[in-house]
Amino acid sequence: MGSFSFYELSFAYFCGTKNSCMILLQYLMSANETNSATNYLPIALQLLFAGGFVALMILISSWLGPKRATSDKLENFASGIETHGDARSPMAIKYFLVAILFVLFDVEVIFFYPYAVNFKSLGWAGFGEVVLFVGFFLVGFIYIIKKGALQWED
Repeated sequence: MGSFSFYELSFAYFCGTKNSCMILLQYLMSANETNSATNYLPIALQLLFAGGFVALMILISSWLGPKRATSDKLENFASGIETHGDARSPMAIKYFLVAILFVLFDVEVIFFYPYAVNFKSLGWAGFGEVVLFVGFFLVGFIYIIKKGALQWED
């Protein structure tokens, strides 16, 4: 089979002809091995169909979905907590401190993954490095506890 245009492939695919899948496969296989725009056609088609599907589903849900505006639905959502006061009121710095400490110790766990994957090839030297790494974080954790950073006064 020869080369086909994008429109011929689209027509064959959507009309459901017998050889539509074969035509599409041959078209994609006929692209040369170099980095050309033809090699990106499947990605462009997938993005186009995915975007169209999302847009279509949003339109259908907005047309067919219920539209009952009640006072509860029009109220701002605050995690189920009754709203009170101004949003500009100051927050305790402890909240941010605990959040930063959580991220810090959470990222520490991520650094264990390369060791877990390569622990046999790293041997005792790798084990010593991991013990040193854990030791540094343990010293930091003890410092945080001694400073009372995790004590909540409120």
